[in-house]
Amino acid sequence: MADPFLRVHAVNIYVKDQARSLDFYLNTLGFHIAYDARVGSGERLLAVSPPDGSAVLTLIQAHPDTPQARFVGRATQVVFVTEDLPATYTEWRRRGVRFRNAPRLRRVVYDRTGDAADPSTTGQDRFAWGGAFTRFEDVDRNSFALVSFDEVSRAVEAQRRAAAEKLEAEQRAAHELEIAMQVQARLFPQRFPPMRTLEYAGACVQTRRVGGDYYDFLDLGQERLALVIGDIAGKGMPAALLMANLQANLRSQCATAVEQPDRFLQTVNRLFYESTADNAYATFFYSEFDDRLGRLRYANCGHLPALLLRRDGEVERLALQEGAAQVAVAQVGAVQLRVLVHECLMRLLIRDRLCRKRRRWVFSQRLDLCSSEH
Repeated sequence: MADPFLRVHAVNIYVKDQARSLDFYLNTLGFHIAYDARVGSGERLLAVSPPDGSAVLTLIQAHPDTPQARFVGRATQVVFVTEDLPATYTEWRRRGVRFRNAPRLRRVVYDRTGDAADPSTTGQDRFAWGGAFTRFEDVDRNSFALVSFDEVSRAVEAQRRAAAEKLEAEQRAAHELEIAMQVQARLFPQRFPPMRTLEYAGACVQTRRVGGDYYDFLDLGQERLALVIGDIAGKGMPAALLMANLQANLRSQCATAVEQPDRFLQTVNRLFYESTADNAYATFFYSEFDDRLGRLRYANCGHLPALLLRRDGEVERLALQEGAAQVAVAQVGAVQLRVLVHECLMRLLIRDRLCRKRRRWVFSQRLDLCSSEH
């Protein structure tokens, strides 16, 4: 079992006036408010912390003629460590902080624990410890030590640098993710080819800010519109990159979709297969709406069956049967078509919940689709 987390919560500092002390710690020393609240009795609970937030000073107002009043104006035994004592000393003096003495240097040569009893230890194995020290006071003359140690200063600087690098990396990642989200948003349809007998719309809400969900509307000419939806295995940035790959392959080959839809899908599949790793795959539903005939041709490449909601409320599964022709046909007529990824609310309902059993599309090796007339 790992050691439980444990740290000092706060150190009590007794003051005469909380408001005056708060102004000193915030505006003179540059501290922050750690918490500020009032309890049921009306007493104010007030605490401040230095810029790094590693310590908390509770400012307790000691009323006159109470035992707490005698703790005001004493040495607090609190030690603050700074990485650059001369700079801090100069800046705080400029702001009006009262110091009891200028920084003093102290250097101590020491042996690590156990070295003194080891006869093999030589003078070259001894260590030097050094630092600068001073004391300052708050407005109630409570005094604090301000120090800068050689080793501690290096550790503080290393922690500060690591924190700065971590923050910079997080900000850079967030910025890159924001750009990726904007780029992916532009991969979805930006224009909707007009149809006389069809109303349609689409939307996609990724699980994360970017992802592998995909839909598209493609103007195929001859009053035909391709409506497609796909899903890349995985989530986040890797899936988004593969989604862009699929979109590019699809749009680059769509000129052959009207005359040879089976060949079109096989070509897109092959291009996607050749440019992805073995553990990458996608499912895909392709449909082509003929605005003149009110007919929907479709092919399901590993996706769950689409659902056709007719005017009388009947829901029909656009299922595929093995051993039939390669492209199925459904007589739709004048319908309203809405594609909404993940919400499963459509006039032609295409559910985007997958049974991911095989890599790539189901027809990676063989394309077996069905044909039906309605």
